[in-house]
Amino acid sequence: MSTGTERNRTDTEVPVTSTGLETPAATPTVLRRTGSLPNWAPWAVLVASAVLMGGLVALLGSGVGLWVVSTAVVYAVATYVVSRVVEGGRRATDRLVTVVVTTAFLLAMLPLVSVLYTVVSEGWARFDATFFTQSMRGIVGVGGGGLHAIQGTLIITGLAALMSIPIGILTAIYLVEYGNNSRLARAITFFVDVMTGIPSIVAGLFAYALFALLLGPGVRFGFVGAVALTVLMIPIVVRSTEEMLKIVPNELREAAFALGVPKWRTILKVVIPTTAGGIATGITLAVARVIGETAPLLVTVGAALGINLNPFSGPMATLPVFSYYSYAVPGIPREAFIDRAWTAALVLMLIVMVLNILARVISRIFAPKTR
Repeated sequence: MSTGTERNRTDTEVPVTSTGLETPAATPTVLRRTGSLPNWAPWAVLVASAVLMGGLVALLGSGVGLWVVSTAVVYAVATYVVSRVVEGGRRATDRLVTVVVTTAFLLAMLPLVSVLYTVVSEGWARFDATFFTQSMRGIVGVGGGGLHAIQGTLIITGLAALMSIPIGILTAIYLVEYGNNSRLARAITFFVDVMTGIPSIVAGLFAYALFALLLGPGVRFGFVGAVALTVLMIPIVVRSTEEMLKIVPNELREAAFALGVPKWRTILKVVIPTTAGGIATGITLAVARVIGETAPLLVTVGAALGINLNPFSGPMATLPVFSYYSYAVPGIPREAFIDRAWTAALVLMLIVMVLNILARVISRIFAPKTR
């Protein structure tokens, strides 16, 4: 019987040819090495492309847009050619795709940066204490502020959130925990998808028609606008909550059932706390989505010059409508109304930004701990 040592020695013996010469062991194939571009090479190609196309565009007398587009195209082609010569085809393709993706990202960011810069630069002129402490009652020219619009926006949006959040969360719980792909669950899912894509003006017309049937034509008060915003918020809350509930592992539910916990208590004590961060984030983003709606509020709420804190009586001012009317129907002097419109847009943008930051903070606080 051969031992393990003998087997190892046999396995490692070098093959011998019939002539008695040893045959060298097979070696793995060594990939052909190629060169590598230095870190400064892409920047050099970019500068060269910009200078070249800048001179060409200057000769043609074209604008900045053509220069940017042509520079991006020339830079992508030049980077691919240089990289293919030096580094090979695979690395050149990788660099080309990187350039295309980066260019697409910069193009997508360009309108956002432009809007932010324009709103901040134009709205800063009236971003003062007066704007936050005074309304437009009795103001026909310079002065006044948007206190009434800020209060109206917060009240109407708060009412919409108060109505839509419970309905959206309970609907999502039914679809995930009780629906079981039944006919009713499929119908609800279909209508939620339809509601997600309806124009906002349709929600405003629906709310106006509903209250016109109940109270007569010409109804204009804050609660009607809150109902319109609720129609827009519900599908967003349902979708975000449903996706959060779906990612809860079934093992958690089964463990609770094994202990004899009822299903409703399992949902309340296990499922919802597990996804509380994601649900809160979706709700906050839904509020941020509808707080800037203008069309439904134009139809349902109207406009007011003074402070009205009662959402069930009389028109109310909101920031989107206040900004729209200040720009579309300015008085004399026109510049004062335009400045107030930009400042209202800036305040609305800041509110949305705060809501998004709040959503990130809530998501981080309630996120499941990994350690």
